[in-house]
Amino acid sequence: MTGPEHRLWWSDPLGDQHVHASWTRIGNHAFQEKERRILGLHRLPGPVPDWAEDLFRVARAAFLADKYVRRPDVPDRWTRHIRLSVPVVEHERWRSTVVHDGLTALLQTLTGDHWAVDFRPLAGPRAEEALVFPDDARASEVALFSGGLDSLSWAATRSGADDPRPLLLVMFREIGLLRLQRRVYAAVERLAKERPVMLLAMSQTPKGDGTRRRLETSSRTRGLLYAAGAIRAAGAHGVATVHLPENGQLALNPPLTAARSAACSTRSVHPRTLRGLNGLVAAVADSANTVTVVNPWGALTKGEVCRAGLAAGLAPSELEATLSCGKPPTRRNGGPPLANCGVCFPCLVRRSGLLRANGTDGTPYETSPWADTLPRERGTDWRALEQWLLNPYTFTDLLTDTPLPPDTDPAAAAFDLIGRGREELARLLRIEKTAGTDDPQRGRT
Repeated sequence: MTGPEHRLWWSDPLGDQHVHASWTRIGNHAFQEKERRILGLHRLPGPVPDWAEDLFRVARAAFLADKYVRRPDVPDRWTRHIRLSVPVVEHERWRSTVVHDGLTALLQTLTGDHWAVDFRPLAGPRAEEALVFPDDARASEVALFSGGLDSLSWAATRSGADDPRPLLLVMFREIGLLRLQRRVYAAVERLAKERPVMLLAMSQTPKGDGTRRRLETSSRTRGLLYAAGAIRAAGAHGVATVHLPENGQLALNPPLTAARSAACSTRSVHPRTLRGLNGLVAAVADSANTVTVVNPWGALTKGEVCRAGLAAGLAPSELEATLSCGKPPTRRNGGPPLANCGVCFPCLVRRSGLLRANGTDGTPYETSPWADTLPRERGTDWRALEQWLLNPYTFTDLLTDTPLPPDTDPAAAAFDLIGRGREELARLLRIEKTAGTDDPQRGRT
């Protein structure tokens, strides 16, 4: 069963608008923040390459479409048909078949939807020029920094590198979590003694679409938006590599049940996603100023990432102060001011990783998956994890969900990685069964 095609038109700076009423107008005006904070040009040491600015605009358009087109409104309540029209400076590059097919395949991998993207020349003025900083203010490394445990561990590791040039951390503000993100960044500043560390904080919060209805709750394109923002910053700094730190366990994110396969689970840093993104960048970028995206933690479990953070000088309490939750309580109306719920799958992986590294977990969770008072619907991930660990995990499971890129060796890398991650998660379950529901450290692992 197919649904209607949803069409969204990105308005360029001159305010052009498609003449047909079937197109929804989107653009800078569709975000809550002012353009200066959205683009962050005043914090960049040079102009952004045209191709990188185009990529960021395309990612922002896809992000808005992902939020404005609600999955419950389509026949199967998931698969949408979305068409975008986006203005770009490098029009000839973007309109090639290679770019179009690569972009739509990437978006389909991320969201499970059917995408079509049309490109037209940018009619309005280009983004304002950034300030020109001295060469020693240009970063030599760029990494995403979310306030999560993985990005903190990577930033801590690299802050101690023997490099006089700055480490640039690109952070996208989380509404209600900015104070936490700042506290986590303070841990990096504490460790950065010889090497300068810079923070580029950006915001991308969509407004409502005028219908007064809640926007789509899933957001599979958010990772692409954040990656494009980091690529854009790297282009301005002249840095050739962007690091997207995510433990390999959650980057692969094997589905716990058949209902969570493919795009039903997040695939933002999956090897297939990174390969598609790098292919797209290679097709549109200037050969002298291209950027490659890599996941530096792709071969490590959550527990191994925690140990790397400790080895870099982080205190256990600093690891525990991070954000891992897929549904932070503080985002909910009336929810407690906590960053981690304690029962979603990312929180369960977090618990198992901190247990592996520290032997305990002092994170102030909202609740525990084994709590007697936990509503049944909130224990879904815990029950699914128990069943997943009871069953063997095979090569077929690995290869039939979201296929790995052809050059990936599943036997030596991904399959072994998932096995080590399962051991960490199984230990979490054993601890729970040993402690029982009367554990005085309820809310801790």
